[in-house]
Amino acid sequence: MPETKKPRIFYGYVIVLAAMCISIVMWGTRHSFGVFFEPVLEEFGWKRAVTAGGFSLSWIVTGLLSIIVGRLNDKFGPRVVMTAGGLLLCMGYLLMSRLNTIWQLYLFLGIVSISMTTVFVPLLSTVARWFVRMRALMSGIVLTSSGIALMVILPIASQLISSYGWRFSYIVIGCLAFVVVVPAAQLLRHNPGQMGLLPYGYNEVNSASLDLQHTGLSFQEALKTRQLWLLSGIYFCTYFLFYNYSVHLIIHATGEGMPLTNAVSIMVVMGSAGIAGRVLMGFIADQVGSKVSMTISSGLLLIALFLPLVARSLKILYLFGAMFGFGHGGLATMESPRTAEIFGMRSHGMLLGFVFFADTIGGAIGPFLAGYIFDATGSYSIAFSLCAAVGVVNFILILTLNPIRKLAMQ
Repeated sequence: MPETKKPRIFYGYVIVLAAMCISIVMWGTRHSFGVFFEPVLEEFGWKRAVTAGGFSLSWIVTGLLSIIVGRLNDKFGPRVVMTAGGLLLCMGYLLMSRLNTIWQLYLFLGIVSISMTTVFVPLLSTVARWFVRMRALMSGIVLTSSGIALMVILPIASQLISSYGWRFSYIVIGCLAFVVVVPAAQLLRHNPGQMGLLPYGYNEVNSASLDLQHTGLSFQEALKTRQLWLLSGIYFCTYFLFYNYSVHLIIHATGEGMPLTNAVSIMVVMGSAGIAGRVLMGFIADQVGSKVSMTISSGLLLIALFLPLVARSLKILYLFGAMFGFGHGGLATMESPRTAEIFGMRSHGMLLGFVFFADTIGGAIGPFLAGYIFDATGSYSIAFSLCAAVGVVNFILILTLNPIRKLAMQ
């Protein structure tokens, strides 16, 4: 074990800050697809299912490659991985500004999807390695970037589209990715040992007898457990719901006669509540356990899903956005800490990548299915009813997820 140092400011906080800056830009550009959705449809006249399918397919690619990227992050570290991700993201959105055919939509979003493999798993796996105590809270703080992105990037994208058109807006987004993500990536370090440090909250008295970076189940061992499949099912449901509304809520609201600015403001409310959910539920998880936090979050999410079914007024949609955002924020925060808590840190990057793959399958199926249902029925009623049913399944799965006894006794 390397000799430990005690700097005035723990470098783990620099890791968290850099991860936040990267995530705000990368998740913000990803979530902005819902803002670009309508103007692209208007220009080309494509079907909603076909257009949303480009987002869905790219999201599947993101998840599938995340398992590999998790392994690359474990081997080469986040600085190399995130630098490549920033360059690919810039290139993908510059190409999107030149979009003319449906096959180009799928190809260019595919490039964006490859870049997005570098944001969730590498950053959260890195944060988990830097913090033992406050791991859930720090993960939640990093994930507030998704809520901040909804509050900042989406209104900016909406204003740019209104003023300059969607093509120029994609150029601006691509340039933003380059000037923020690539420099911030240079601050990242894989684990504290590279700098002669210990993880925050680690008991230095036991440092000679336990290496936290290599404790836990291997990827092959974890695959044989029901816990990994339950956890994957939970996050399949969670992101089935999130991306359904991320892609379709704005166009649904404007279709009901709501002005675009009000529709975007619902997403801003969702993002604001998501910030609160990520931080508060992360804090609660560090105090009383991640299962309690996940149960509270999924309960709020479930209640929110029934609101659009009973009323469609602006106030109800704002309440939906607040409850949905808070609940999703709490669940999103728990993904990395819960993976570490159940399986240990030995193969955390690959295992988080595996669970994240389930995220992306859910996030891909949700928007495509909702678009297909709308094309067939002319309404989102059936799609939103399906979301409520998925919310019930999600809540039940969370209640049944328990720790692995063998790992708990190690």
